[in-house]
Amino acid sequence: MNSKTIAYGILRAVAIIVGVLGLLWFLYQIRSVLIYIAFAAVISLMGRPLVSFLKRKLKFNNTLAVVFTLFITLGLFFSIFMLFVPIITEQGQLIGEININQIGDDLDRLNQEVSDYFNVEKLSFVELFKQTDLMQFFDLKAVPNMINSFLSGFGAVLIGLFSVLFISFFLLKDSLLLENSLLVFAKKEDENKFMRAFTKIKDLLSRYFVGLLLQVVILFVLYTILLLIFGVHNAIAVALIAAILNLIPYIGPLFGGIFMIFLATTSNLGYDFQTVMLPKLLYILIGYLIIQLIDNFINQPLIFGTSVKSHPLEIFLAILIFGLLFGIGGLIVAVPSYTAIKVIAKEFLSEYKIVKTLTKDL
Repeated sequence: MNSKTIAYGILRAVAIIVGVLGLLWFLYQIRSVLIYIAFAAVISLMGRPLVSFLKRKLKFNNTLAVVFTLFITLGLFFSIFMLFVPIITEQGQLIGEININQIGDDLDRLNQEVSDYFNVEKLSFVELFKQTDLMQFFDLKAVPNMINSFLSGFGAVLIGLFSVLFISFFLLKDSLLLENSLLVFAKKEDENKFMRAFTKIKDLLSRYFVGLLLQVVILFVLYTILLLIFGVHNAIAVALIAAILNLIPYIGPLFGGIFMIFLATTSNLGYDFQTVMLPKLLYILIGYLIIQLIDNFINQPLIFGTSVKSHPLEIFLAILIFGLLFGIGGLIVAVPSYTAIKVIAKEFLSEYKIVKTLTKDL
């Protein structure tokens, strides 16, 4: 091996490193576009069954079926948004009619009742507030900046919504568009394996996302019934938020429960703690736990078992690993990512025993 060969190897290695870093930098710069494509891919996967139904049963042509599906999707998101309008309007009215002294008296009375009931030392909310860093957020000079940030963020949301719908239209219209776009990265001899893997991933994830939508609907109905029974204000909006939070495995239900209890507490502020608030909060908490048991032992096994064909223990470990590696975002994408990895491994690494064992049901 002469010096020329060594120099060529070094230059080639440096060029590969620079190329990889350049590609990563480019992907980072267009991360918003990648997010739009990811959302559009999810919408297309969820909309595929509806498009197929419209074409097969109602004899819609392809374009009309896609447009109708996107119209239904947009209407669903708009309906969800409209659910939050009453709660925002009501909170604005409450802020306008707020009586600081009355709120202080209610909180002080609630604090005293809680302290007496649990036989603990009375806490001073004012002192706790002063000891935190929350005071720095109450700066009137920051109001114009907040308004500007809101307006710019609203514009970005509109651009993102249009982009996602535009991309979703073409992904639904041409089911092979994404496959053909990614096929350029596959070797010629691996194209058939790649297409089989991609088709399988689409089918599994399509059923998975439809299952998640069904899970959210079921939880939304159960939460709404629970909150309406106990007279919590804006029960529909609160139930929807709690149901959507359940999409985050393990952490989401905890946040949803805390949010629900907090809203239930504020809805009954001013009532006697021992005779009114505590029993109602306990009943809501028990109802919430029962709903979570129904979701954990009925909904989720059906969704994970039949849609992605994975054992619950596999799902648990995948979610745990992705959560440790990537945080909350990893929890959300754990199941789809693990499913894609399993399908790809089945096509390209089927000679290994562990792959055969894990993918025997695919």
